[in-house]
Amino acid sequence: MITYTDNITIEDYAMLRASAGWYALSAAQAGKALRGSAFLVAARDGARTVGLARLMSDGGYFAVVLDVVVLPEYRGRGIGREMMSRAVAHLKGSLRPGEHSYTILTSAPGKEGFYEKFGFHRVPNEGEGAGLVMRLEGED
Repeated sequence: MITYTDNITIEDYAMLRASAGWYALSAAQAGKALRGSAFLVAARDGARTVGLARLMSDGGYFAVVLDVVVLPEYRGRGIGREMMSRAVAHLKGSLRPGEHSYTILTSAPGKEGFYEKFGFHRVPNEGEGAGLVMRLEGED
């Protein structure tokens, strides 16, 4: 049975990142990232962490969906959908009547349709330009 929690170990975070083929973070960097999350939901199968989704936010208007990942052998079971549903509910729950917010994410290639089911739309489009990304490396 899959359960959901709001915490994850640095080791489990590293394991999930590796399962997705993402680059490794130092333990210090991973700890800062997890502590800086505005919202975090981890999926567990017993004691095993099998998925993660988290949000960064300015607390008012703008949020970013990060690290949506499910172990390959657990994909297709609705775990990612449940974690994203919880993240979107968190975002909606922070709004008062008449307020709005803006949430962005970077999808893995070919996974855009998953996010469109939650109301995300592709950019560029007639009202929004292309998303951009910059990866920086620490200097020795």
